Amino acid sequence: MKDKMQLKNYMEDLVANQLINIMEENNCTCFCEKCKADITAIALNHLPTKYVATEKGVCYAKLSLYENQCTIDIITAITNAIKIVKGNPRHNIDE
Repeated sequence: MKDKMQLKNYMEDLVANQLINIMEENNCTCFCEKCKADITAIALNHLPTKYVATEKGVCYAKLSLYENQCTIDIITAITNAIKIVKGNPRHNIDE
């Protein structure tokens, strides 16, 4: 019996790898899991998906990270998501 194929949106990893640095650069005051999850979800909704199903696919997706436009798109999407979450946090800033 063949193993079930595992699909992954590699864009999630690319966003996660840059999230904290971009939050710091944008002077975020809250790094709670709720805000990070909201920023990540908003950013991913504005980025193209990069599904991979094999290790070869992961390698190919990693190569695309080195394309300038891909990196710029990720930074832009995260920065825009930060602005949205900062303006409308789902909790009090004191929590």
